[in-house]
Amino acid sequence: MTYFAFLAIFLGVPIAALSLWTIADYKRGKWNPRALSAWRPWVVIVGLCAVAFVYTTPWDNYLVASGVWYYDVDLVTGIVFGWVPIEEYTFFILLPIMTGLFTLVLIRYLPINAKRVEGPISNQVRFWATAIVSAVWVVCTGVLILTFADTSWQQWRYFGLLMSWALLPVMLQTAFGADIFLRHWRVVVLGIAVPSLYLSWADSLAITAGTWTIAPLYSVEALKIGGVLPFEEALFFTMVNVLVVIGMVLVLAEESQERALSYRRFRVMRPVIDWIMRGSNHAGATGD
Repeated sequence: MTYFAFLAIFLGVPIAALSLWTIADYKRGKWNPRALSAWRPWVVIVGLCAVAFVYTTPWDNYLVASGVWYYDVDLVTGIVFGWVPIEEYTFFILLPIMTGLFTLVLIRYLPINAKRVEGPISNQVRFWATAIVSAVWVVCTGVLILTFADTSWQQWRYFGLLMSWALLPVMLQTAFGADIFLRHWRVVVLGIAVPSLYLSWADSLAITAGTWTIAPLYSVEALKIGGVLPFEEALFFTMVNVLVVIGMVLVLAEESQERALSYRRFRVMRPVIDWIMRGSNHAGATGD
């Protein structure tokens, strides 16, 4: 199975189906509820794609350059930028689109908690969530350092690289709005779980077909799922979907704009906040 065939079947088809579903809902007036309609959804998805592309590119290039994963040269087009084939860059874009569209379906159909968390409780939730994520990041980064210092830890290399990379933006998300995405926990949990399980299953098929391979030297072979899928791959899809779903909920949430404006008192933040607020558009994005 070529890499582009994998993308067309396992991401292209769901994206097409979810897009048609979304268009049909919008045509009959089923919009996002007011609590999650601060921005136009398509703008949020485009923004997430851009962030995913920029943040993932150097990390993934390092994985390939250092031999953590590699691909069958006969199953890609041969167009390579850096160390990564063009198909992989395409994957960076398609995954946020698919997960974003699925999250929009959940937002439109799941019950939304109308109660906002305010004041000291909100601050405590954000503080403790960020503290926990930060502690996990420190441990995972320590594991990563050990993989370079001690060859007996090499099998944890992929895990360390993944978690030290993925948890940094999660820290920012929890610091800004852990209380917000906990308010919308149904959307967050299902939005992360369903695409992650689906992509893990698809990934196991691609690995079996030889489209790409995770180096056994840098992966914990004893923790393979079903004897095929490295647990780090399932964790990768989970962490990426965490970033996409939480990012989408935070940007769409009604209280996020108010919170962003509160940071305007810091002079260094004013140009960024002003630029973000100019892009926000409530018109036509709300519903009951």
